[in-house]
Amino acid sequence: MAKIHDRERPSFEPSNNVTVQRCFYAYEFAVPYVTGKTVADIGCGTGYGTIHLAKYAEKAVGVDYSEETVAQNKKDNAHITNLDFITCKVPPITLPDSNFDVVTAFQFIEHLDDPMGFIKEAKRILKPGGVFLCTTVNAKKSLARNPFHVFEYTFAAMEADFRKVFNDVEMQGLQGNTRVNEYYKENSKWVRSIMKWDIFGLHKILPGKVLAFPYNLLTTIMRRKLMEKNTDTTDITTKDFFLEKDNLDNTWDIFVIAKK
Repeated sequence: MAKIHDRERPSFEPSNNVTVQRCFYAYEFAVPYVTGKTVADIGCGTGYGTIHLAKYAEKAVGVDYSEETVAQNKKDNAHITNLDFITCKVPPITLPDSNFDVVTAFQFIEHLDDPMGFIKEAKRILKPGGVFLCTTVNAKKSLARNPFHVFEYTFAAMEADFRKVFNDVEMQGLQGNTRVNEYYKENSKWVRSIMKWDIFGLHKILPGKVLAFPYNLLTTIMRRKLMEKNTDTTDITTKDFFLEKDNLDNTWDIFVIAKK
């Protein structure tokens, strides 16, 4: 049997390329903000994005809840002198007050039981004038429950929560070109073909732990089928995505730029 990938973390098999490029766009977007600055990357996972930020930043610190993941990150990247990783279950963030120029949290806040507590903590560790860059999926574009997500924001709800903590908040949305949107159109058909069998809406009420295995299995199969149907998906890059400020509810991801 082919490997079933855990969709809580980014996986880099060819069939998952569109998702990887969509996620990595945020790290490329962050480069001008972090160049020559100190940055804390919260929810860093395997650190692939934090490593990218460290190429430009004065200092980059990746934060993840898994001791095993952090230990591996440290071992694999010991040669990068301006990069470090720490273990922390957020919130709180076990970093000093007013210590970073930039805080990044990409596709992370949706995994938290206390997103407001996290937003407050991100502001706490920022220096005066610092910037918090945060992304998450747009709930209005979700077709089915992701068992790894505790809560999914709409643009209106995300902006409302951020404005309770930050005075300066800018909202943008991640959109894709024709190739990307065609991929998600086919993805939508596949999801709907599966969801029609859930006549009692069990995916909305069952515990996430129960749904994790079937979700991982079906998502792995779906993405492989999509790749087989359209091999162009493996050629999609971050250049096939772009940010816009209008028609936000129709974009794939929420981007927040909040200044302290």
